[in-house]
Amino acid sequence: MSEPQGGGTQPLPVVEQAGSDLDQSASASLYQPLPTLAEGERARRFWSARRVPAAVLALLVLGGSALFLYDVVAVRADHPAMRWRRELAHQLGERPLDDTAVLVGAAVAALIGLWLLVLAVTPGQRAVLPMRRTHSDVRAGLYRGAAAMVLRDRAMDVPGVQSVRVRMKRSKVDVRAVSHFRELDDVRGDLDTTLTDGIHELGLARAPGLSVHVARPGRKG
Repeated sequence: MSEPQGGGTQPLPVVEQAGSDLDQSASASLYQPLPTLAEGERARRFWSARRVPAAVLALLVLGGSALFLYDVVAVRADHPAMRWRRELAHQLGERPLDDTAVLVGAAVAALIGLWLLVLAVTPGQRAVLPMRRTHSDVRAGLYRGAAAMVLRDRAMDVPGVQSVRVRMKRSKVDVRAVSHFRELDDVRGDLDTTLTDGIHELGLARAPGLSVHVARPGRKG
């Protein structure tokens, strides 16, 4: 945060007003960002490595396969099958399809399979926003939290802003500010201008829309 120049007013420390009514002087600034991608090119999200689900699934499959393989080899060597496998075969042969345990087991297996399919076909990394590409072989991304922090610092430099909360989404930036002096419309206008410039300077491939809400601090007690 820059120091005020020429006797300007220094912003007060951030004090979030829990429960404040921030429905006054709302604005939604929609602007057209300059083209930053080649024609026909889309800003694609980053794909997650899915390391944890892949590792867990691989360990489960490996352990189950090794156990079954050991039991099959033991039976081929004239040793009795493991008790759990005999019990499992007996239960699968005796229990009807509408049994509660069978239905619950099938539902759990189906949910796990559906979850793994969703992980396989979706990119993930929702917290990373793609940035403009200046070189065709280089991709960069910006975490939403970092982008929100930058915009919050820019908003705190606006005179009259006592506290501000920024929520960074993929297609929209929601800003809720509390102003302790100056007209609310003037503060909102300055926030619109400052945050619009700040969003452009983030270098995002797809600039989100901006929604600004400004209100007075709530009464204590």
